Amino acid sequence: MSSQTYSDKDPQRVIAGLKASITNPNVSDEAKRHAKATLNELDKDPQRVAAGYKAALHNPRVSEEAKVHAVETLDAMGEDLSPLKSSPPNNSGKHEHHVMGGYKATLKNPHVSLEAKEHAVEVLKDNDAI
Repeated sequence: MSSQTYSDKDPQRVIAGLKASITNPNVSDEAKRHAKATLNELDKDPQRVAAGYKAALHNPRVSEEAKVHAVETLDAMGEDLSPLKSSPPNNSGKHEHHVMGGYKATLKNPHVSLEAKEHAVEVLKDNDAI
């Protein structure tokens, strides 16, 4: 059973019943496994689950089969997939901008060593940022 079956019930009572099933010696092993699986599903935050599936779509180590499953699951969850279908923006310049900003901040930070400040000046000069 999915968590949607319990949508009209008090979630705390459902969770309490599932936990009771898991510890009850009169409940079969199969029913205990089912209760554990259902309990896991009820404890998951849908936004975090969706974020995980979205991350899988951009991970080069995830198989195509798993990516298809992720798209199907996101679609079933009602997630908007249109931003995922467009090409990702080129953030290389933005990243470099942040790196240079970090080196500039190093120069003004009183808690940074002299060696680190000298290195920051070197990097900034090499990148024409100073």
